[in-house]
Amino acid sequence: MAAPRFPFDDLQGFLGALERAGELHRVKVPVDPTLEISEIVTRTVRAKGPALLFEKPTRGMMPLAINIFGSDRRMAMALGVDDFDEIGARIGELAKPELPQGFSGMMDGLGKIMQLKSLPPKRVKSAPCQEVVLKGAEVDLNMLPGLQMWPGDGGIYHNYGLTHTKHPETGKRNLGLYRLQQHSHNTIGMHWQIHKDSTAHHAVAERRGERLPVAVAFGADPVVSYSASAPLPGDIDEYLFAGFLRGERVELVDCLTVPLQVPANANIILEGWVEPGERLPEGPFGDHTGFYTPVEPFPVMHVEAITMRRDPIYHSIITSKPPQEDGPIGRATERIFLPLIKILVPDIVDYHMPEAGVFHNCLVVAINKRYPKHAQKVMSAVWGAHLLSLTKLIVVVDDDCDPRDLQEVAFRAFGNVDYAHDLVLTQGPVDHLDHASYQQFWGGKAGVDATRKLPTEGYTRGWPEEMRMAPEVVAKVDKRWKEYGFK
Repeated sequence: MAAPRFPFDDLQGFLGALERAGELHRVKVPVDPTLEISEIVTRTVRAKGPALLFEKPTRGMMPLAINIFGSDRRMAMALGVDDFDEIGARIGELAKPELPQGFSGMMDGLGKIMQLKSLPPKRVKSAPCQEVVLKGAEVDLNMLPGLQMWPGDGGIYHNYGLTHTKHPETGKRNLGLYRLQQHSHNTIGMHWQIHKDSTAHHAVAERRGERLPVAVAFGADPVVSYSASAPLPGDIDEYLFAGFLRGERVELVDCLTVPLQVPANANIILEGWVEPGERLPEGPFGDHTGFYTPVEPFPVMHVEAITMRRDPIYHSIITSKPPQEDGPIGRATERIFLPLIKILVPDIVDYHMPEAGVFHNCLVVAINKRYPKHAQKVMSAVWGAHLLSLTKLIVVVDDDCDPRDLQEVAFRAFGNVDYAHDLVLTQGPVDHLDHASYQQFWGGKAGVDATRKLPTEGYTRGWPEEMRMAPEVVAKVDKRWKEYGFK
């Protein structure tokens, strides 16, 4: 069970590795962060192009790195592996001993992994992210090359800020990835969706009449940046998870003005507070769903200090309808978390979240069907699963179907289904950003049983045999292929 080969200490080290591998393009001319960068990045992503380093954005005082996770190769490089399944295999080996099934089993499995293979974050006294310190009147968010990505956006957004909060009563830390709208030179909106852990922290602080300390990091090392996006249960520390992925401890440093710790090797840190009861309109925002999310009131962070490296690099990401840079991030998450999903729902053999479904709208599940209505049981388990409960459409196939082969999945979903018997319709929670639900936060869900039907399910016609060529004929044609004049 190999550890990652080369965890990068910082964003600069990762960008250097990308450049040596021919995976980084430097844009040396001035480029406008309002719309122009977004159009360049979107064209680059859809052409399967490299990571980009904009050296002279016309807003801000530093270069901007983007699309650094925008291919499976770069995402794998960021995690120090050749294939995402390598990390899933490491997790699977540690989770092999018998564990309880369901959510408690998944939590036990995660806890065991962290105990065995991770070390707690290491606190250091000085850090590159505090080489430059700006406080009070020196604070100016306009020194950052924040983006307006789409014409209808409500303003400038900072899209890859690693947001740190802690529970006011338990002290439990949360590291999350949320969009941040810049309201002024020293205030930003916190888009804390209803299902997020930082929302819970803020709610407790408000109930107690307290302001909530917040720190936002930009340009951390790639493993920490990925870990902020990982769908971990609230009881699991993202920095422990990052330590497991890296194979070594993550260095943290105390903030200067708030009681939080941040990654020592990050490029930029914002420190500040969210006041109880304060909200400002946030949005519109062109999101990863491909649509603008509407204006809603969200909490506001008052930035009291900015610390940074002497020569910082700002990191961001573009959101749009797929394909976009978050595609490889989602694929990495899918493969890394498969062993834990199997603990949560043991019937699952494999699964896939199609990028076109923006990863939470559709889930394809392969099972070894053993009894009547087995597929429907799995649907119910998924809709009750902590990490998957927001899924809108579940398609269940037999385990001889690769759930990532969407052509084969479609063949079975279109042909193997009697919609009077094999379609499950229900209602439940949906993603905060879902625009199709008639009510915000909840809506309709569907499950499609595309498995072979059993007599005990009421199918009495005898399931037909699928046509397959005789193996000896396949071998004969393989052997004679060039004789037929083909290359």
